Amino acid sequence: MNGKNEPQDKTTQEQDVVEVPRALDETPTVTEHPEGYHRRRRIFVGVIIAIVVCFVAGLGGARLYDMITGNDSLTQRTGVKDDGNKIVTQEEEDIASVVSKVSPSVVSIVTKSQSQSRFGVTEQDGAGTGIIVSKDGYILTNKHVIADTNTVGVVTSDGTRYNNVKVLGTDPLNDVAFLKVSGVDNLQAAELGDSSSIRVGQKVIAIGNSLGQYQNTVTSGIISGTGRPIAAQAGDSVESLTDLLQTDAAINPGNSGGPLLNLSGQVIGINTAIIEDAQGIGFSIPINATKGILKGVLEGKGVKRAFLGINYVPITADVAKQYDLSVKKGAYVYNGSKSAVVSGSPAAKAGVKDKDIITKVGDIEVGDKGGVSSLVAEYAPGDTIELTVLRDGKAQTLRVTLSDYQG
Repeated sequence: MNGKNEPQDKTTQEQDVVEVPRALDETPTVTEHPEGYHRRRRIFVGVIIAIVVCFVAGLGGARLYDMITGNDSLTQRTGVKDDGNKIVTQEEEDIASVVSKVSPSVVSIVTKSQSQSRFGVTEQDGAGTGIIVSKDGYILTNKHVIADTNTVGVVTSDGTRYNNVKVLGTDPLNDVAFLKVSGVDNLQAAELGDSSSIRVGQKVIAIGNSLGQYQNTVTSGIISGTGRPIAAQAGDSVESLTDLLQTDAAINPGNSGGPLLNLSGQVIGINTAIIEDAQGIGFSIPINATKGILKGVLEGKGVKRAFLGINYVPITADVAKQYDLSVKKGAYVYNGSKSAVVSGSPAAKAGVKDKDIITKVGDIEVGDKGGVSSLVAEYAPGDTIELTVLRDGKAQTLRVTLSDYQG
């Protein structure tokens, strides 16, 4: 059928209406006993009525039985007597509480960038996530979210959009950027936790602007590992990142810069990367690695990273065997044929030497809790810290006053 009145097949039409002609002298058949016909009809109708009555009675009996025995099949179809969706576990309560507490502190970041080609100037939209860290508009996010952008905007969880956003600067050694929304004093800041006490297997929650379309998407999982190194690619650039947290909480494009949270609602990481050809492998920057720079930013001193001034090799079992070291964790101050201690640096002034093994920064052991770079990043330029080093098998403590990283 195509909606038009088309002629029907003539042959079919004629076959439908043709009748077999009767001989002109043939007498039509007539029922001989009309009384019997009506009697049989009454019997047939009675049988039909009896069947219907029995069927209805059967349904009523079954329904009565279900009501007596509690097997209310009608209720099962149209409404669940004990709705399992209303049963709330403690874990669900914890997650819901965290989401309610932190969502107002998670923002969507929208960017615009321009590129020149032989066809002219093209404009591209980008999206990511950020974390409000002060009521007057300071925000943490990933460096790759705002890299090479012309404009940056922020959208809060209630839909309020801010276009007066300034990029204050980025961490030269990590995928972290610092933004400032101008003219606000009533934003809800997230609480920052302590990433040095994270446990493998610990329950965590991620919130982010997934795919740049689904604002404040919530996923959950566990900490799968700590101290992970990766080479993260964003566009044409590749950045080596170390000491990352690994999680199986889903982190999708657009989640970059969003928080990884513990069940107290504290930010313990900044979601930054995923392995695309794997499932359930995402990475976050430990929040402690941002605290040194953040301290200066919040004090109005700008984006400045603390500098120690050494090159080192993270010690693993293989590294310990290769260099015949007496420990299996720490940082081996070594740079091949070159000096591993930068001349005139804070480390050099404090007496750090080639082939020293740094085992602690402050009171935190170097290893699973973080490498030297991440642990030093917890401090600001000008801070004085203690390094515990092994030299010739003996432990000693060196006091170091950190300077400003110059790049």
